Amino acid sequence: MQQALMTVVLLLQVVSALTMIGLVLVQHGKGADMGASFGSGASGSLFGATGSANFLSRSTAVAAAVFFSSTLALAYFGNHRASSADQASVLDQAASAAVSASAASAVSAPAAPASGAALIPNK
Repeated sequence: MQQALMTVVLLLQVVSALTMIGLVLVQHGKGADMGASFGSGASGSLFGATGSANFLSRSTAVAAAVFFSSTLALAYFGNHRASSADQASVLDQAASAAVSASAASAVSAPAAPASGAALIPNK
């Protein structure tokens, strides 16, 4: 159940991120409003001369809020899953695997060179 919820939150985060990218790319810069006031044709747009900035900026703010809340939810689920599983973190697992691998190789095989220089064939 928790994995399905985490997948939904991750999907929501990706969609909100792509929405934010699209909305930011569609918006006009601050200098574009000066041209609209002198009749550059932007006043005949779908939202009007100033309506698009207001609508797009509010939509971007909503997408950003959804993105940040989904990021916090993913961080919570990731931390909650690690603590409730009663297992070590990924770094602890990698460190213990490296220690056990080095201990096994030290017992069963002679010491290998630290670099790959021994593997280069001589001419």
